Amino acid sequence: MTVKTNGSTPGTPDNPWGDTKTNAPSKGVNLGPTQRPRPVFPEPVPRDVHGPARVVAMVNQKGGVGKTTTTINLGAALVECGLKVLLVDFDPQGALSVGLGINPLQLDLTVYNLLMERNVSAEDVLLETGVEGLDLLPSNIDLSAAEVQLVTEVAREQVLGRVIKPLLPHYDVCLIDCQPSLGLLTINALTCAHGVMVPLECEFFALRGVALLMDTITKVQERLNEDLEIEGLLATMYDARTLHGREVLARVVEAFGDKVFHTVINRTVRFPDATVAGEPITTFDPSSLGANAYRELAREVLSRWPQPATMAR
Repeated sequence: MTVKTNGSTPGTPDNPWGDTKTNAPSKGVNLGPTQRPRPVFPEPVPRDVHGPARVVAMVNQKGGVGKTTTTINLGAALVECGLKVLLVDFDPQGALSVGLGINPLQLDLTVYNLLMERNVSAEDVLLETGVEGLDLLPSNIDLSAAEVQLVTEVAREQVLGRVIKPLLPHYDVCLIDCQPSLGLLTINALTCAHGVMVPLECEFFALRGVALLMDTITKVQERLNEDLEIEGLLATMYDARTLHGREVLARVVEAFGDKVFHTVINRTVRFPDATVAGEPITTFDPSSLGANAYRELAREVLSRWPQPATMAR
């Protein structure tokens, strides 16, 4: 079976996803950028009852791979599907908060206070965003001190799970944006999560740390959270016009198979533009390729998840 371009050059406006077409004896099959047949994911059924939330940690110890962008825009896309979504900014840089139009330096209460002060409740820290159904537990540089202070705590890996537990019955999904590290804060996120999603830039150096990350996830599964699942690896910043990008994506699919999402997030200037505006790309530029990509990812993610009744702990 031979492979040819789908009548156009990958990465051009008439073929933005880099799709190809295979010549099979029976019929042509459209392949996505992962070189697998692109499935059609069903439209989610609106929910009459919300909760309990499925907790997903966005983890990659390499910075700049799209964790925060994915947390914001996947969360907004899930809201469009009728879900209630809680975002947790678990990075001392506070990029998730900034990306939603919140100045971390002006906050009186953040996730740090929630972790370290017993008289602060999750409701005290919770903020509404500009998107209805999308709420945030914000963060700022204070959180960097928590990693040191938690060392002496009993059950230090379980602190985050304990403090966000009261909120989970009110949401369908909780997305935790982790810092680019495999330290104690990230271990906290993995310990309380049902699943872990790994945004992965389509660039060679982004591949190098994946083995260490997978080893860390395995240790958490064995020692702290046996129910933790790998939701999938998400290829980000993909440029179908470059051979390097296509080769890296092919290697990821070869190594991880069906764990790699069919949906691929292309590189586009609209993402940083939306960040500057302080809103998700789904509202900043609803008809853009980036917005549609995250809507497709939301449908794919929901098609992989179990029914809500099976998510409770």
